[in-house]
Amino acid sequence: MRHLLAAVLVVTAGATPALCWPAAVMRSLARDARRLLPGSLAVLMAKHEREILEEAARFPPEVSQALQGDLSAGRIQPATLAALEGRTAEPLGLLREQKVSAAAVKLGALYRVPADLSDPVLSVGAAGYPVGVTREYYAFVEANLSKIPVVMLDRDALRLWPKDLPGYWQAVLDRSRSDSPVIGVELFVRGRLVDHRTLDYRSPVYGVASLAYSRAVNAIAATWLALWRAANGDLTRPPVPSVVVPSERGPAAAAGPGGRS
Repeated sequence: MRHLLAAVLVVTAGATPALCWPAAVMRSLARDARRLLPGSLAVLMAKHEREILEEAARFPPEVSQALQGDLSAGRIQPATLAALEGRTAEPLGLLREQKVSAAAVKLGALYRVPADLSDPVLSVGAAGYPVGVTREYYAFVEANLSKIPVVMLDRDALRLWPKDLPGYWQAVLDRSRSDSPVIGVELFVRGRLVDHRTLDYRSPVYGVASLAYSRAVNAIAATWLALWRAANGDLTRPPVPSVVVPSERGPAAAAGPGGRS
């Protein structure tokens, strides 16, 4: 029994829990992604926010499990892409039938996919992190959520079509995977877990979290817009991002009246 317990502990220590962004962060990601959408689509999704979150929570387990495996391996497999294509076809079909509200819910719920692809914890690989690292990282992200700016990483990504999404999603995963090691190095130092409350914006963990957050916001908006475009959705009144320039007065002054850009 002692040997069996020891083996279980070893396996557990080397595995990454099947977690994702905390619920509060997921809500924030969806809301910030709406800021990159044309006015009509942003309003429609805001109106159905509760239903979208509920639909995302009901994502098919078999698709989630396949995606989780691909995230760990670093490559989205053709079978997973085929399953995701089936999911993306649902809102397009509903829009063609002019069932706009139902389509908005199905479309909005797809934010689970780019959000997961943007999460460096999920793409760390089979080795995983030491026990507690994932928990401390997510706690750090949630605690610093109000301090993380939203940055437009690639304006061209907002002009994609559905056929472009597989390649774009893989690029997002590749970038997340390159950030994954930093979390383990910074939150497990000299054999000890680092308390997230001892870190601030000067930590590389903040840099990774900030980049991952913006990457997720951009990827969610790009995914939504690609499908909306394919359905001939209204693309008028696109938002105009604020341009941030260096300032001696600090980042708040550079970002302008809103503070967040």
